[in-house]
Amino acid sequence: MTAVLPDTHSVRPPTKDDAKAVFDLVAAENIAVIGFADYTLDDMVDELTDPGFAPETDGWLVFDGDRLVGYGSVFGKGDHHQLGIDVITSDPAVVEYLLGEVIRRSREIARAYGHASVLLDIGVYRADETRRAWLAEHGFRSGTTYHRMRIDHQGPVEPPVVPAGITVRRGVPDEASRRAAQDVLNASFDGQFGFSPRSYEEWHAAHENQSTFDWSQITLLEQDGRAVAFRECTDQYIEDENCNYIGRLGVLAEARGKGLATFLLRDQFALDAAAGRAGTILHVDTNNPTPALGLYLSVGMTASLVIDVWQLEVAA
Repeated sequence: MTAVLPDTHSVRPPTKDDAKAVFDLVAAENIAVIGFADYTLDDMVDELTDPGFAPETDGWLVFDGDRLVGYGSVFGKGDHHQLGIDVITSDPAVVEYLLGEVIRRSREIARAYGHASVLLDIGVYRADETRRAWLAEHGFRSGTTYHRMRIDHQGPVEPPVVPAGITVRRGVPDEASRRAAQDVLNASFDGQFGFSPRSYEEWHAAHENQSTFDWSQITLLEQDGRAVAFRECTDQYIEDENCNYIGRLGVLAEARGKGLATFLLRDQFALDAAAGRAGTILHVDTNNPTPALGLYLSVGMTASLVIDVWQLEVAA
């Protein structure tokens, strides 16, 4: 049963016009926990306008009078068996309300997609003891841990030698090359925590909507004319940290062990240093079935932030 809010509170769905208010709420929560916003207004606009997000059913703004005091959302991809959620508030009563709405809506999504249950995922900074406590109280359990990895560039970085037999394709300007990139993504990330394959149309639309992304930021490595590895970057951390962000990096199983991932990392470091970036950032699942963490450490990256993903299974 959904919790009842105090009489002074009201609720409505978010719109694009609410992006600044929601960003301010998120930034204030983050600053209180980790000392910086770790988010931009563009990030918030992208979230509220993502073609896969239905704010009228999957988003909630809670106001105390005219003051925004809470934001909640549910976001599904692909078959919607796993749902990303968010609950932003410092008010315990609003936590109860938003979690109730999130769970109610998640049950509706489970039934709509024919699932007996769905798995809810929410990312939480390791330093956020308050949020971790109320998630545990509501039955959430830690699913995995991500480290934000970073390397700083204090001068030119020597570009790496292209591995033998490999052709580097910078940018994916047409449908054929974009489909090739998505094929490598789906194959290389299959079975990894939280990864839900999407149709090409859904994947493409989400990228088209992202203000910090351009198709020139995908690099393919080809062997014998076939894409076997890819790297996808965004400008997500340029505004606040002047760092490039490697959002995805994948190598097909049959092409691993040939130094392709190391090449893609060192290649990006060289590009970022040449562009005057302060550093390069990425996230790694420490429970990744491939030895990704060791790879990133081996090229000089270090962990700058720890984020746990908490999960709750909700029956339809």
